[in-house]
Amino acid sequence: MKLHVPIRLRWSDLDAYGHVNNAEMLRLLEEARIIAFWVNDDTGSTAVGASTAVLDGRPGAATLTLIARQEIEYLAPIPYLRDPIDVRLWIGKLGGASLDVCYEVWGPAGVGEEKLYARANTTIVLVDAASERPRRINDVERTAWTPYLDDPIVFARR
Repeated sequence: MKLHVPIRLRWSDLDAYGHVNNAEMLRLLEEARIIAFWVNDDTGSTAVGASTAVLDGRPGAATLTLIARQEIEYLAPIPYLRDPIDVRLWIGKLGGASLDVCYEVWGPAGVGEEKLYARANTTIVLVDAASERPRRINDVERTAWTPYLDDPIVFARR
C-alpha cells in the first residue's frame, strides 16, 4: 500500500532551465515525508488521512528523525505544473531503529496522463533526543507503518 501526498510546486523550485532544481527535489520529498509521518499539531490530526503520522516533529520532541542516506534517480525533468505532483510513499525496510522511506514522484496528480519523474529512497534513524543515541522503533510506530511495508525501490541506473 502507498500513501499519496499531493505537493504543490513553487515558482522558486525552478532553475534557469525551467524545471525543478535537483536540490529542490530534496525539499519536495522532505515535505511529503513530514506530511506522511509527523503529527500535524497538538490535536494529533494527521495529513492525507493516514495513520502513519505518529512522530512528534515539534521542537523539544523526545525523538529526533535524522537522515542517514538519500538517493534520487531522476527519470525526467519536472516542468512547472499548476496542479500538485503526486508523491507516493511507502516503507521499503523497517529495521530496529531505522526505516527506509521509498518515493515515486508522479505528476500531475489526477490530471490527464500521469508521468513518473523520479524515484528516491531516504534512510531515517530514530534518535532519542536526550541521549542522542538511536532508539528502537516502538510498537505504535511499527503498527502504523507495517501496512505500508512493500518492496524497496530498485534503481535502474546503478
